[in-house]
Amino acid sequence: MPMYPCIPPRSSLTADRGLCYRLDIPMKAPEKYFDAVACLLEELRGAEMPTIEQAAEICATCIASGGLVFLFGNGHSRMMAEEMIPRQGCFVGFVALVETAISNHAAVVGSNGLRAPLFLERYEGYAEEILKGFRFGPHDAFIVISTSGIRPVVVEMAAGAKQRGMPVIGILSRQHCEHVGAAHSSGKKLIDFCDIVIDNHCPLGDCVLELDGLDWRTGPASTVAGAVIINMLRCSVAEKLLERNCKPEMLPSHQLPGNQRAAEQLERFYEVYRKSLRHLYE
Repeated sequence: MPMYPCIPPRSSLTADRGLCYRLDIPMKAPEKYFDAVACLLEELRGAEMPTIEQAAEICATCIASGGLVFLFGNGHSRMMAEEMIPRQGCFVGFVALVETAISNHAAVVGSNGLRAPLFLERYEGYAEEILKGFRFGPHDAFIVISTSGIRPVVVEMAAGAKQRGMPVIGILSRQHCEHVGAAHSSGKKLIDFCDIVIDNHCPLGDCVLELDGLDWRTGPASTVAGAVIINMLRCSVAEKLLERNCKPEMLPSHQLPGNQRAAEQLERFYEVYRKSLRHLYE
């Protein structure tokens, strides 16, 4: 049984579908990965649109009321927070909570290696210390991103946000989160504290490609799926803000040398963003 059965085997693809593969050549690993992810995204689109719209409604209501929507993820999930903001095409109202100690592990070993962040994300009580650094407002909301949804730091981040009265949106893999044991001593998982769950449709263990000779799958899909979810959510929030006559303050492309209009908008974005954070520190 193929992992993603909506993609037909290469031998069934024909030229009348706009494809011109040689039918006698089996798919190579990059094509298999591409097809698996393409199918995953189709599944996501078909199943998650209503949930993404619900999440966007929460975010738009918060931002239109002067609140902020925080995004938190550790490890690779923190890339989804940064995909939302700061990013060309983003707008004021979102805040990426990227904790460097659990997000900087490119060295793998030694200083800033992988061992310490993996230890910290299992350390109970750490998320609360991060949250104590802010004074959240009555119109703020929280998005927590974690494909597994089981590490103590993400569980406690969601729990802490709920305790502070914020609606919590989770982006995770239901297949993984619901089919593995809890890592937190309470037995709770991220999914237990979410008002809305957006399923990224990634399989158990994230990776989608099996290759003969490899003991473990390769080809993780959560970064691709997560980035698509974040941008679908962003676009929906922008649309809903405009429906409220609340025009978002945009971050334009700053890769346009000599474009004075873009340069001026960039300065406006900085200033409006700075002012949007005032209640966090008062």
